[in-house]
Amino acid sequence: MLTLTDKAVAEVRRIMSDQGLSAGAVLRFSVAGGGCSGFSYVMEFEQDGSQDGDVTTEFSGLPVALASDAVPYLDNTVVDFNDDPSKRGFTFENPNASGTCGCGSSFSV
Repeated sequence: MLTLTDKAVAEVRRIMSDQGLSAGAVLRFSVAGGGCSGFSYVMEFEQDGSQDGDVTTEFSGLPVALASDAVPYLDNTVVDFNDDPSKRGFTFENPNASGTCGCGSSFSV
């Protein structure tokens, strides 16, 4: 499974509030082909809960799902939120990545 820091959870909750999402929404992580390094991180909200086969957990009451096909790529990844004005956004510390792009939004294995 992956881990979300307290700062990441707080930012996700802020986004959920801004978007008017219900408390039952699930934050789902997956990967997609593409990006400058081969794979891109995907974070999305599922209003109807997790999908079959997802690995699920909670962080401070926030339901989180990891797509089953993403487990080999994202297992043990730490998701944080950087609030520095020059580098604001989610960051991924992925021990499975053999390389990353300069912006940190894609990776290779």
